[in-house]
Amino acid sequence: MSLFWRIFALNAMVLGTATALLLWAPVTVSVPVVLAEAVILVAGLVVMLVANAALLRIGLGPLDRLMRLMTTVDLLRPGQRLPEHGRGEIAELIRTFNAMLERLEHERATSSARVLLAEEGERRRIAQELHDEVGQSMTAILLGLERAADEADEPLRDELRQAQEITRESLDEVRRLVRRLRPGVLDDLGLISALTSLTTEFATHAGLRVLRRFDPDLPTLDEQTELVLYRVAQEALTNAARHAEAARVEVSLHHTDGTVVLAVTDDGRGTGVAREGAGIRGMRERALLIGATLDIESRPKAGTQVRLTVPVPRKS
Repeated sequence: MSLFWRIFALNAMVLGTATALLLWAPVTVSVPVVLAEAVILVAGLVVMLVANAALLRIGLGPLDRLMRLMTTVDLLRPGQRLPEHGRGEIAELIRTFNAMLERLEHERATSSARVLLAEEGERRRIAQELHDEVGQSMTAILLGLERAADEADEPLRDELRQAQEITRESLDEVRRLVRRLRPGVLDDLGLISALTSLTTEFATHAGLRVLRRFDPDLPTLDEQTELVLYRVAQEALTNAARHAEAARVEVSLHHTDGTVVLAVTDDGRGTGVAREGAGIRGMRERALLIGATLDIESRPKAGTQVRLTVPVPRKS
């Protein structure tokens, strides 16, 4: 039944019922209308309007649900669908909307994958240039300053030593940026070693007390999955250090039946509602890249937990 005939049928039902009641009920209308008759007519009108509103609410309920989903749908949280029942214009509209969501989620996942892969390639290129060009140049400058300081007299020697120390600190910072842009330890030694190095670095530079709980018997993961796990842990630790006012952070990685779960939990101030900034949305896009699920729970004055659940194919 089309929407037009559905509404027409509902109104016809109400009007037909009201007409039948007027025909068979012992009600008369005088001229002029007496008070009792006016009360009965007004009460009948109210009942008819209420019944019409209730029936229309039931008939147009699927459209209300569709409108609510349209205003709240988020392509970074896939799988939001309306149930498809029956036939007609409303059912066809719901099926079309669900198909559109399916297509948009697929296109969003595909485009996000291309962007993230391009971003990682650019990170790798910048890290390589920093290591090969800037790092080597600063190393040469450091060696030159060291030779000049050995041959110089006071007080020039002290100034050269200070310049040497500043250059050494800058070189360490460049190396740290290279590790953050492209963790070489992830390629060379694997995920556990990379996460250990990452947490140690945050404990040193951010002043956080970082606890690590890693299962030793993790299943073999592909390169892309390991990179997503590393980036999510990196972003979660960055948020904890910059925004959470946390003193302690626990990073755990364990294997359950068919999944690998990464959890980063801090003891910061929490908000009760995890605000979806660029960092969190970036984590969600990375999770979609490998078919993982990202859950963020923020409790007021009790900290925040970032939990990434990655499905792992079972070995046959």
